[in-house]
Amino acid sequence: MRAALKTADGRFTVEEIDPPELPAADWVRARVRVAGICGTDLRHWKKHEPELACHVMGHELAGEVVEVGRDVTRVAPGDRVVIETVLGCGHCDWCRARQYNRCPDLYPTRTRSVSRAYAEFVVGPQHKFYRLPEHVGFDDAALIDTFSVCLHAHHLAGLTIGDTAAIIGAGPIGLGQLMLAKASGARAIVIDTVEHSLAVARELGADSVVRADRDDPVAAVLAFTGGRGAEVAFECAGGEAMPTTLPWATRMARRGGAAVIVGGFDAGEVTIPLEWQRIQMSEIRLLPSASFALHDIDPEQGQVLDLVARGVLKTQPLITHRFPLERINEAFEVAQDKERTGAIFVALEL
Repeated sequence: MRAALKTADGRFTVEEIDPPELPAADWVRARVRVAGICGTDLRHWKKHEPELACHVMGHELAGEVVEVGRDVTRVAPGDRVVIETVLGCGHCDWCRARQYNRCPDLYPTRTRSVSRAYAEFVVGPQHKFYRLPEHVGFDDAALIDTFSVCLHAHHLAGLTIGDTAAIIGAGPIGLGQLMLAKASGARAIVIDTVEHSLAVARELGADSVVRADRDDPVAAVLAFTGGRGAEVAFECAGGEAMPTTLPWATRMARRGGAAVIVGGFDAGEVTIPLEWQRIQMSEIRLLPSASFALHDIDPEQGQVLDLVARGVLKTQPLITHRFPLERINEAFEVAQDKERTGAIFVALEL
C-alpha cells in the first residue's frame, strides 16, 4: 500500500509498504479515503525526531471497510465509516473504567493500528468503527475526531444556556468549540490573528470576534461581558502560543469560572507564569482536556457523528484545502502557513 512515512527531519516520503493484517477475529480493515492534518501533526512538522522516522502518522480519518474478522458484527465490507483513533491498552484501570483517553499506554497503543491515517489501509477493533449516513461524506467525517475533542472539553466545562464562552483560536478546534457553544445557547466571542478564520467564525454564529494582533483580547472579552468575564474560556491554540494564550484564558474567565485547556502542549516541562493569587482568590478552575472517550454511557465520537449528521456541527466551511497523499509535504506547508493561505482544515485524499 502507499503510505507517507515520517523522515528524521520531520517531513514525509511516500513509499510502498506492506498493508496491515487483522490481528484478531473482532478487528476490521478499512481503506482510508480522507485524512486530516491537525495541530498535533503540525507540532511535529519539520522537527528533528529520529524516533519517528519511517512511522505512519495521522489520526483524523474516514474510509471504507474492506475486510472483517470472523467475529465482527458491527460493520461489513463496503460500509462507509469514520474510525475512532483514541485506543487504549484495554486492561489498565482507566481503560476498565472506560476512561481510555487517560490510558498511560494510549499513544504507543493507538499508533500501532488505528492512528495511522496517512496510508491506504488501517486496522482496528470493530467498536472503533462507526457507519456513516449516506449524506455524510468522507471529508465531513474526517472532522469528527476534531469535533469529538471539542465535545469532550464542552462536557468538562459544563457550558450551558445563557453562559458566555471566550474561545482562543479559530482553527478547527476553536470553530468546533464555537458551534457547540452556540448549540448550547451560550454567547461566544472568538479570538485569533487570521482574518479568514475569524470570518468563518462570524459565518458560524460568533457573537463577536477579536483580532488579537490588533486589539487586547482580554479587554475585549471583559467589555463583551460587561466587565465580569466569561463563564468559560477555552484555550484552543496550544503549542508555541500557550505561554501567551493560557494566561489570557485565566484572565478572561470570570470569578468562579473556568479556563479549559484544549490546545496541546509539547512534551517536557513548560514554564508559564500565571496570576496564581487571582486564580485562587477567584476560584477559577483550570480544566485540562485530553482527547475524548465516553460521556455517561455514550461514546463522544458517536455523539459527534449524530451532531454532524443532523447539521448541528458544520464541516464544509472549515475544509479550505484538499491534496492527494503524494503532495503531503505541500499540504503541511499550507496548513502551517495559515496567515498566508487561510488554511483551517486541510484534507488529504487517498
